[in-house]
Amino acid sequence: RTDYGDTRLILLDLGAGLDRLGGSILAQVNGQVGDIVPDLDDPAVIKNFFDILQMLNREGELLAYHDRSDGGLLVTLLEMSFAGRVGIDINIETGCKNDSYIPGLFSEELGAVIQVKAGSVAGIIERCRAVNLCCHEIGRLNSRQIIRVSRSGVELFCKPRSDLYKAWSELSYQMSVLRDNSGCAQSEFDYLISEDPGLSVKLNFQVETPVFIGTARPRIAVLREQGVNGQLEMAAAFDRAKFAAVDVHMSELLSGEVQLSDFVGLVACGGFSYGDVLGAGQGWAKTILFNSYLRDEFRDFFHRSETFSLGVCNGCQMLSHLRELIPGAEPWPFFVRNLSEQFEARFSLVRIEKSSSIFLNNMSESHIPIVVSHGEGMVKFDNEEMLIDLETSNMVALRFLSNELAEASSYPANPNGSVGGITGICSRDGRVTLMMPHPERVFRTVLNSWYPNEWGEDAPWMQLFYNARRFVG
Repeated sequence: RTDYGDTRLILLDLGAGLDRLGGSILAQVNGQVGDIVPDLDDPAVIKNFFDILQMLNREGELLAYHDRSDGGLLVTLLEMSFAGRVGIDINIETGCKNDSYIPGLFSEELGAVIQVKAGSVAGIIERCRAVNLCCHEIGRLNSRQIIRVSRSGVELFCKPRSDLYKAWSELSYQMSVLRDNSGCAQSEFDYLISEDPGLSVKLNFQVETPVFIGTARPRIAVLREQGVNGQLEMAAAFDRAKFAAVDVHMSELLSGEVQLSDFVGLVACGGFSYGDVLGAGQGWAKTILFNSYLRDEFRDFFHRSETFSLGVCNGCQMLSHLRELIPGAEPWPFFVRNLSEQFEARFSLVRIEKSSSIFLNNMSESHIPIVVSHGEGMVKFDNEEMLIDLETSNMVALRFLSNELAEASSYPANPNGSVGGITGICSRDGRVTLMMPHPERVFRTVLNSWYPNEWGEDAPWMQLFYNARRFVG
């Protein structure tokens, strides 16, 4: 972590013999097997290790953690450096015999590295040693983007972080060039060694829970089909926004057991309807389009001026194929296979555009990270005129951004390859919104893999669901 000022790295060492290099990666890359392998000599040590970590975590002392496993201490620290995009000064004093520092760097004995605030180091070491846990301060971050290893003030190794990261990623890159889209593979490889400012947030709104008189909850149909899997998170988000979320399977609509006329809202959830064997969402959409009863049911719902609809991921793909039934959806694209030719599961940055979407009302010009999880999210327009119409009619709701806050034109900041970074659209009147990312997976702050410290219980994406509730009144 780089946002806590002056910090230190501490090694918690559970092993009794750092000279046990048998079976290690170091031995393997040198064509050897070795003899004595790492072992846990005292089971009580691992219990104490677990208890200490839990206590430090509860007290907010842990800033980062990584276990020592394949590759030993050096690889552990390199992986932390690569993830945080920071340099590290490593001081090897323990575990080295005579003039050899190899055991201390490459032994795979049980252990872990934690990052803590500098002022906490002495207290943490004292608490660890009180329960017979061996621990040592072994390093600190540096701003020079180098990995430097020293012992007793003598520099043993020094390389730029980017050079080591490039070597670390080379094999994966070469495999990706052969297996996937080679251009995307090159773009991601270049991104790995670039200077990336990281994720950020800009909010032009406050997350506010609507206040309503009475206890009535408007009914929303949480629609699903065979293969859909996102209905529970979606129902939880709408329930938090004071809707009555009702699980509605397509079979219930087909049988007439449930009618859309009983609902004010409809949300089509993410997943893999019919295994996407006919293309993303198409099988689900054709169930509606090729059945005269369902076709009329959905068309009537979309034409009621008091209703709203949301399609996310697979639901977004499905609703795009119903555009002929939806007022003001004429220029909508379809969603096809990602440019990378891979399923993309990422935490990506998006900008909320100025649009008529009732879900994104008063949220425009904000940028927020969001979960992306799809294999077919690249927009495909029938012709150039439709794209122009969508853009000029303020029907683009979301765009991918690079971490430099420019419109994402390349992979992986634009994970599906859509023109203009488009990943969310709406109808002309804003009552229907489609998006490939998953707001229902990040509506609570704790569901986000990264977030600013000042966020409360509700994450910013909860505002989307609150806006739907305000629309109903």
